[in-house]
Amino acid sequence: MSKKTLKRIAEALERMAPAPLAAPDFDGADAYVWHTEPDALVPVQNVSRVDLSLLVGVDRSRDTLLENTRQFARGLSANNALLWGARGMGKSSLVKSVHAAVVADGLGLKIVEMQREDLGTVSRLLALLRGSEYRFLLFCDDLSFSHDDEHYKSLKAVLDGGIEGRPDNVLFYATSNRRHLMPRDMIENERSSAINPSEAVEEKVSLSDRFGLWLGFHPCSQDEYLTMIRGYCDAYGVDIDDDSLRAEAVEWQATRGSRSGRVAWQYFTDLAGRKGVALG
Repeated sequence: MSKKTLKRIAEALERMAPAPLAAPDFDGADAYVWHTEPDALVPVQNVSRVDLSLLVGVDRSRDTLLENTRQFARGLSANNALLWGARGMGKSSLVKSVHAAVVADGLGLKIVEMQREDLGTVSRLLALLRGSEYRFLLFCDDLSFSHDDEHYKSLKAVLDGGIEGRPDNVLFYATSNRRHLMPRDMIENERSSAINPSEAVEEKVSLSDRFGLWLGFHPCSQDEYLTMIRGYCDAYGVDIDDDSLRAEAVEWQATRGSRSGRVAWQYFTDLAGRKGVALG
């Protein structure tokens, strides 16, 4: 094949290749969502979150995560964090609320949310964040892995950093219903069927050990559940007496078959609508 032909092929491939992603303008927003195909950091002007003071029953986790985040935002050492435990108990809400509280302190901290399915592109995202004057929380909600899932290997680029190392200006926060990021029955099945049981799941299970900070979330008590709702009522100006609130909220919880921060907010949303109070 002649040099002329090779040159034509090379030029054709260059025309087909996507243009390099322009350096994002991080001055326009404090929150972004990572999209792929094509790669893009999309700014989010109005983040869906609640005030930190309205998160009830998670005081220890709140204080620990807030201090860790402040340290990072100030340029000090801090740990990647895994928030794990009961569904609907405010794990993702806490991450977003802590970010808002730190930004309110005047610290230049950005949050970037990425989907678990996009973990394979995390190296491209880190390349965009590396070297920026800002510091970033990279946030992945509802993180977990199945037995044939290879995305966990990409996550190591965030937690361990590989040869390049994780950028000093990036910290990773994840939420999961599972402490070890994979179902217990899967762990037991792989251990019982593998030729070398201890190595079969070691790599995946040990992934959670790479988070320096573990924060557990547990089901709330009925008093905490009612306190959550009363806090929402006071914050949004919804008028209801304690006896009526208790009767309605307990009945609502019974119809859902569970009690959590999410259920408390769902009841309050219904109550606010009936009282003619807009939450937007």
